[in-house]
Amino acid sequence: MKKTRVQFLVFAYHNTQKLYRKYFKKKKRQWQFNEKQLLEFHTDSLGRILGEFYEKHGFRMIPKMENHDVYHLITDFGTNMQDEIAMQYLLFGNGKRSAYLLSVLVLGTIVFPEYFKDYLKAYHKGRNMKAFHNWDFEGLLWQNFEHLKSFIEQKNKLVLY
Repeated sequence: MKKTRVQFLVFAYHNTQKLYRKYFKKKKRQWQFNEKQLLEFHTDSLGRILGEFYEKHGFRMIPKMENHDVYHLITDFGTNMQDEIAMQYLLFGNGKRSAYLLSVLVLGTIVFPEYFKDYLKAYHKGRNMKAFHNWDFEGLLWQNFEHLKSFIEQKNKLVLY
């Protein structure tokens, strides 16, 4: 049964992601680097870690969707369907709003209700991180990955005097 649910969501994704890029990512340009070039970045950089992510999983960069793969690295969510949905909950908690994201939340919750507690944890984790969902990570590819991740995970706390 779970396999059928995953296949349904994969089918839905493959039939909507091109439309999403075409209509909702019109103004966004694709990155000027490819997977091989990312592997040439300094060892501890975001660029190198991202290149290794592509190499490890056998993935190719999807034009205009490169930030999505960086989100996987920052949030520590894997690439299975339940983690993809949890990551969208985290992004919602982080302040991201889009019709596509909302549809993933609704459909993912309906298809995998047994993971709802995990999804809520992800939402709260996103609320407790610095807002990063709207960053352009291409300009940060040279940055030390661990420092960048640590910075994002430390949400500013309000200090009253």
